[in-house]
Amino acid sequence: MENRILGKTGVRLSELGFGAAGLGNDYGTLDAAEGQRAVDKAIDSGVTYFDTAPYYGRTLSEERLGVALQGKRDRVVLSTKLGRYDKASFDFSAARVQSSIDESLARLRTDYVDLLIAHDVEFGDREQIITETLPAMRRVQESGKARFIGISGLPLKILADVAERGRVDFVLSYCRYALLNRDLDRWLTPTVQRYDLGLISAAPVHMGILTTQGPQPWHPAQAEIKEAGRRIVALCEQRSVPPELVAVRFSLNHPLIASTLVGMPRQAEVEENLKALDFQIDSDLMEEIDKIYFSLKETIWPSGRPENDD
Repeated sequence: MENRILGKTGVRLSELGFGAAGLGNDYGTLDAAEGQRAVDKAIDSGVTYFDTAPYYGRTLSEERLGVALQGKRDRVVLSTKLGRYDKASFDFSAARVQSSIDESLARLRTDYVDLLIAHDVEFGDREQIITETLPAMRRVQESGKARFIGISGLPLKILADVAERGRVDFVLSYCRYALLNRDLDRWLTPTVQRYDLGLISAAPVHMGILTTQGPQPWHPAQAEIKEAGRRIVALCEQRSVPPELVAVRFSLNHPLIASTLVGMPRQAEVEENLKALDFQIDSDLMEEIDKIYFSLKETIWPSGRPENDD
């Protein structure tokens, strides 16, 4: 397992990260014991980066991850988020920043997180994020409850703008460097390089679209994107290659991404994703996938306030 440095923070993240949304039943009901086995297997296999949020499972993910990391906290880099608490519940106020981190630390059974993230900033007021939320997060950092602060979201232009004007330490982007979307280098990586920011990518399987079982009913993507995903999955299956393996490997190949977060709440899923570390995508298969990608008119769905969308 390669460990990569997160921008100028000096923090080293495993190239394959553990996205813990699944621990909160966001992708189907999960037995807590199975989640524990997944966390144990990941750590024993060299995965050092674990990411969660109050929003995932409406605090259940944090609670389960906190239990699973007991006795192992010093072996991992841990991140959680604030600002988003339900599908339509957002609060980026300074007061909520302080209460949110304290609540998260209690659920995670630790006295600090390594990375603290303003969650899905496109749903907030951009100027409030820059002038109120991020300064409050810096105060959390000064208190020792977080080592570094960053932002996450789906639209890239707001991430680049807030990252630059708010002087964050890192950015977490999801679904924007994947087989079905490659806009990251157009809108975000120039800012990342200019300011030597850390970059984390999440959801390389496009939140379930690029999997054999397909996306959850709640997935917000347009029908065209889902159909393109089905075509890519079929291509991979014709070649007896798991589509998840191809999707994860594609994201791992980006030179600026410190870690790619993948949902793997079951031990078997951890084992499957670990195979991506030694996997190489066949050039002929990639050429066929590229044809599908370049035929798309839309590669991402709207998210957040209209003024914050790409």
